[in-house]
Amino acid sequence: MVDKINISIVGGAGYTAGELLRILIHHPKVNVSSVYSTSNAGNPVTKVHDDLLGETDIVFSDKIDENSDVVFLCLGHGKSADFLKNNKYAPKTKIIDLSNDFRLNADHIFEDRTFTYGLPEVNREDIKSAQNIANPGCFATAIQLALLPLAAKKEIKNDIHINAVTGSTGAGQSLSVSTHFSWRNNNVSFYKEFSHQHEGEIYQTLHQLEKDFNNKVYFLPMRGDFARGILAGVYVKSDLSEDEAKQIFNDYYKDEPFTHVSDTPIALKQVVNTNKCLLHVQKQDDVILITSIIDNLTKGASGQAVENMNLMFGWDEKLGLNLKTVAF
Repeated sequence: MVDKINISIVGGAGYTAGELLRILIHHPKVNVSSVYSTSNAGNPVTKVHDDLLGETDIVFSDKIDENSDVVFLCLGHGKSADFLKNNKYAPKTKIIDLSNDFRLNADHIFEDRTFTYGLPEVNREDIKSAQNIANPGCFATAIQLALLPLAAKKEIKNDIHINAVTGSTGAGQSLSVSTHFSWRNNNVSFYKEFSHQHEGEIYQTLHQLEKDFNNKVYFLPMRGDFARGILAGVYVKSDLSEDEAKQIFNDYYKDEPFTHVSDTPIALKQVVNTNKCLLHVQKQDDVILITSIIDNLTKGASGQAVENMNLMFGWDEKLGLNLKTVAF
């Protein structure tokens, strides 16, 4: 028998919590000891996450498991810090936060806890020794993975332009005008043009890899009329040839378990329901275009959180994450 760690989930009724449960109830080294949701306490988890019917008999709780080995915070942005002020966990408990509360350097120390930015493709060694993780944002993940190889080689010498579209689950479960089916269906729109909250993460990592980086990032996020996934087109002027750029990407990602460079154009269905990021590199005139695709709930949130947990415990990074998409 393999000894299992006890994990708990806070904010258990949301999309990221449902995705965590989908992954963790089959993880060979994990026991889900508590799923916290005050609004659903006493109800079976499957009453909210009905895709798990027949998979689990876990019941929502209104009490935290303060001694769990790992707690995943699946709370809205700005709510994790307040929750931790009012709910204390044992010092041994590792915290993986899926909000944006602790991602930036200015916010990464909270009371007696220090949060490490959990993007494995750039911070893997720090994650292995971390006690607390600030899980990256979904757009930030897709975009940074499109830029890391160039930044690491100091090859970003011009402004960066990004057009990216996300599925409706990126907005969370709370209803709003722009998540209503009759508005979202057969529709697409920009939002938070040049002011998206994930831009701070992107700049932070670019400065980490290229300290003299002083170019601008122009980011146009879009709402798509589908449920899951992000497709980002990231383009920048460059003196590199297409072959040189491709070689830089292949070298950077050659040993990565989840991020892969494709020789042929990519489409969103190749990654939905998986923890993969696929990248495609091409050049037109003096502009390099990197296409990046991820599932916003998996590699962009819960899957990456489990990947971080695996690293923190010294396990195989892919443990519990050998997920396959359905491309037709």
